[in-house]
Amino acid sequence: MPYRYLAIAGARHAEGETMRHVRRMLRESGLLPCLCTDALDVFASEETPTLSVPGGNLLIGRVFRKDGTPLQSAEDFPALLDQRQLRQFLLDHCWGEYVLMQSGSDDDADVIITRDPSAGVPCTYSSGMRPWFATSDISLAVHHKLYRKQIDWDSITQCLLYPHQMTQQTALAGIFELLPGCLLRVKDTDTTLEQVWSPWDFVTPGQRHDDPDEATARIRDSVMTATRAWAEMDRSVLLELSGGLDSSVLAACLRDTAADVSCCTLITPVPGADERQYANLVTDDLGVTLQVEELSFELARFDAPPPTWSVAPRINILQHALNETMIEIGNQSGAASCFSGGGGDTVFCYLSNAAPAADAFRERGISAGANAVRDLSHLHQCTLWKAARLTINKLFRPPTPPHVADRTLLSEGTGTVPHAWHPWFDAPAGALPGDRRRIQLLAGAQIYRHGMWRGPMRDLRMPLLSQPVVEACLKAPSWMWIAGGRNRSLARAAFSNELPQAVRDRRSKGDFAQYLGAAWRRNKHRMREFLLEGELQARGLLASDDLREFFQRHRPARDQSFFRVFDLCMIENWVRHQR
Repeated sequence: MPYRYLAIAGARHAEGETMRHVRRMLRESGLLPCLCTDALDVFASEETPTLSVPGGNLLIGRVFRKDGTPLQSAEDFPALLDQRQLRQFLLDHCWGEYVLMQSGSDDDADVIITRDPSAGVPCTYSSGMRPWFATSDISLAVHHKLYRKQIDWDSITQCLLYPHQMTQQTALAGIFELLPGCLLRVKDTDTTLEQVWSPWDFVTPGQRHDDPDEATARIRDSVMTATRAWAEMDRSVLLELSGGLDSSVLAACLRDTAADVSCCTLITPVPGADERQYANLVTDDLGVTLQVEELSFELARFDAPPPTWSVAPRINILQHALNETMIEIGNQSGAASCFSGGGGDTVFCYLSNAAPAADAFRERGISAGANAVRDLSHLHQCTLWKAARLTINKLFRPPTPPHVADRTLLSEGTGTVPHAWHPWFDAPAGALPGDRRRIQLLAGAQIYRHGMWRGPMRDLRMPLLSQPVVEACLKAPSWMWIAGGRNRSLARAAFSNELPQAVRDRRSKGDFAQYLGAAWRRNKHRMREFLLEGELQARGLLASDDLREFFQRHRPARDQSFFRVFDLCMIENWVRHQR
């Protein structure tokens, strides 16, 4: 079940009657005490997996050894670990979805919280407030009078300029997200951050795979282990199957597990997203029936209430329709969890530029670089000269920023805010262009966690974003991933014997562009009024004349500039629901 917890630091030093009232309310709302010390009280729902570890430590979530064996009791951990050693043990020898809470630590802090590199367990926290708290769902802190919602308008400006960026900032004042692989120290109400896991550690020369066959084997082992470990844990799985490579790889890993597996795919009332031709090939191999559901236009809502845990605008019109449809399918199936291949393009190094060939030149020299240029030419079906020219440009141009501000339909008074920081954007000296871009995209892939929601009764598993898979894939140089002129080449090779040939070798991919175009035509008049009469307009953030002209403009059939309006509506809708 989705994780649900609330941790309060310094509670015993706060006004006694107030905290007694809070504890009483927490128990009445179904949250049970699972850690109570002088420095920290942690409450969690009965369904939330927790594990007490000696020394004032609490694990919220699920933890596995590298081989996929779950750690289910304190006895499964090595003896005599101090608090620092426990954290390192988890990062070096384990993986999973977890937040580690440590109280009365040996690091001159009242509380230390570590979030696993996959960010599978939500974790937002307060700063500068008394008492300090961390939670999976901000509504818990609001309901128990620990926090009163207040919009951070600087962060909203950030969202308008960079709507798909993932950073520690939320859009609520005084509330931050603990990013994956980061550690938070709390002393009184002061907080400090430390990065304890970095993707950059796995693209260094000492970690690199030199042999494509070795890289392929490691990738296969990691994906297989992570997928099967979650399946064995959950026992019943609903696989969201598109027929593309990523979800089909998960299907191959689920074959012959003890889990009860069902599969579904989505179609739309308009062409473009129908993947049944490929999805049926996968389910035939798996020996299950493919459930097909249509994504209705009625679910494509731009004004739907965001989930209670939402701390920033993250769910757009398409994601809302997908979420609602998958929740209904999940309820029908009765599965304990939904499996998604989300993040697979990023983890499997699906880069659309010349960076892999540039990496090959810098890392391996002229011969390897020339081979990579040839692969690039075949991949993008362009001439060798064009591939070579793009590679040279990538070699000698300065690095591009992780995100570029989008000022479309914003007023001049919106201003400019500094690009929000993410620790993974700090590339070391000499970083290769492909490594730089894939790690930037990996930071952005965490946004899937915020946008995808499968209801309060069902876990969402994203095995391709698990720590061992990410590490194994990062160790393979970017140029290996375009070998033979195929994108995601190593993943295709790793599962070449388990995938239907048509799926393994396909280059095309379905999308929801026509569905979104139809949704735009059905909703644009209401969207116009929604924005022109909304909170963003009242704050002077939108260019109202440009917005009116935008809605009147005729567009070619393939024009997708209306996606910007979807982003603006997503932000406006979130703001309205924080009242």
